[in-house]
Amino acid sequence: MDDSQPQFLEVGAAARRRRIAYRRRGGEGPALLWLSGFLSDMTSTKAAAVAEWAAAEDLAMMRFDYSGHGLSGGDLLDATIGDWLEESIAVWELMGEGPRIVIGSSMGGWIALLLSRHLARVRRSNELAGLVLIAPAFDMTEILMWRELPQVSKDEIARTGVTYVPSTYADPYPITKHLIEEARSHLLEGQPFDPVCPVRILQGMCDPDVPWRHSLALVDLLAGADVELTLIKEGDHRLSAPQDLKRLTATIATLARRAG
Repeated sequence: MDDSQPQFLEVGAAARRRRIAYRRRGGEGPALLWLSGFLSDMTSTKAAAVAEWAAAEDLAMMRFDYSGHGLSGGDLLDATIGDWLEESIAVWELMGEGPRIVIGSSMGGWIALLLSRHLARVRRSNELAGLVLIAPAFDMTEILMWRELPQVSKDEIARTGVTYVPSTYADPYPITKHLIEEARSHLLEGQPFDPVCPVRILQGMCDPDVPWRHSLALVDLLAGADVELTLIKEGDHRLSAPQDLKRLTATIATLARRAG
């Protein structure tokens, strides 16, 4: 099975039903699950690099687009963290049995943590062979968005339900009232938990979007003993330079060997 063509999965019910695009490659275990960042998709530089590396190593890999992103259906203005977590769980189930490693970039790091907490709550942590988190933006809607928004933007959200924030990467992006309020039921701050697997965090110290101290706070939040944080002095948010991609795949390879 190769991932040259996207496939589709229906997630949700009634008015919340949406069509999710994914690319799945067969191979050996442990299988890899890629979780993208906010406004990113499964064809991003890092996702594609990991997929190419996984193919060379003959490792199975799954990647997908959240609703409102890439090839998936749904409207970004209607989407929530809960939606994207639900989609991640559905894709996890589609992957079948066997140990799996989750790689989460930026917001995908938060979704990966929520997925691991879900697995712990349903007593299935044995399925999770490791987490690799790249600039993990846990609780980003509250800590990195809402708390940092100027009052004029907060007033606009209250009045219209949405505000648009300038981006250094693309066009201004929306922050909706629905996104902020629904996400408060998924916050991790102040609620330590053990993902019951090795956790490896890669964080650039020149990241303007997710400050390195945010990842340091995550280390304190995680109750598990096997947590390592790598700080890259000149690293930015994307960590997509050749040396960053090499470091990322080497990190995944180490966990894969342990799981194998």
